[in-house]
Amino acid sequence: MGAIHLTQEQHVARVTIDDAERYNAMSLSMWIALKQAFDSIEANLDIRAVILRGAGEKAFVSGANISEFETQRNSEASVAHYNHSVAQAQEAITRCRVPVIAAISGICYGGGLGLALSCDLRYASPASKFRMPAARLGLGYGYRGMKSIVQNLGPTAAAEAFYTAKVYVAPEAAHIGIVNSIHDDVFAHSDEVALQIAQNAPLTVQAAKQAMRCIADDDSSQIARIDQAVDICFKSSDYAEGRSAFAEKRLPQFTGR
Repeated sequence: MGAIHLTQEQHVARVTIDDAERYNAMSLSMWIALKQAFDSIEANLDIRAVILRGAGEKAFVSGANISEFETQRNSEASVAHYNHSVAQAQEAITRCRVPVIAAISGICYGGGLGLALSCDLRYASPASKFRMPAARLGLGYGYRGMKSIVQNLGPTAAAEAFYTAKVYVAPEAAHIGIVNSIHDDVFAHSDEVALQIAQNAPLTVQAAKQAMRCIADDDSSQIARIDQAVDICFKSSDYAEGRSAFAEKRLPQFTGR
């Protein structure tokens, strides 16, 4: 029931959520496989950027596969296991060592919106639609999921999205911060942004992501680790390469070392 595909081209990884017949609705096995895909990305130091997308153009992710709730979310233990699997997958994306770009085409509802908001950058097609329908389904939303919504949208917009369960079209989504921008060919644009990131100094980008995550979490306990990551940047061969390339007016060739 559905699959997660991980491919790599040069320094860019692509993760595709594939159950197009069900508008890429996420089953429990897909949540688990998604986390495993990002574990593989984390271990592959050759990867410098990730694109997350749904199969086809009709949906990014339409939400959870509700048809399996009777078997996978029918007891206190099974609900806890399901929620833990979702949280692990979203956390793996949020904490990914490299920037993650959500390329959104079509429907992005519920768990799909949660996945998108776990990414660093989000781009949408003009026909994309967004919704948080939990209040229409009677589902509870935990601290981590709600925190991501509030951090990205702000408390007022998050309250409207969650309380009303309204559908936002692409321009509205861009206005309230669900997506960065809208593009006729969202996949080509996401490829272009990923390539731009991959051409930059990996250590610098990763240090910046660490700092931004700690600021978002208000986690001052990680300041020393961030300072160490910055120090590694200045001691790297990439720092010397960047200076040389600037002086020679050429594109730098970074190695991540």
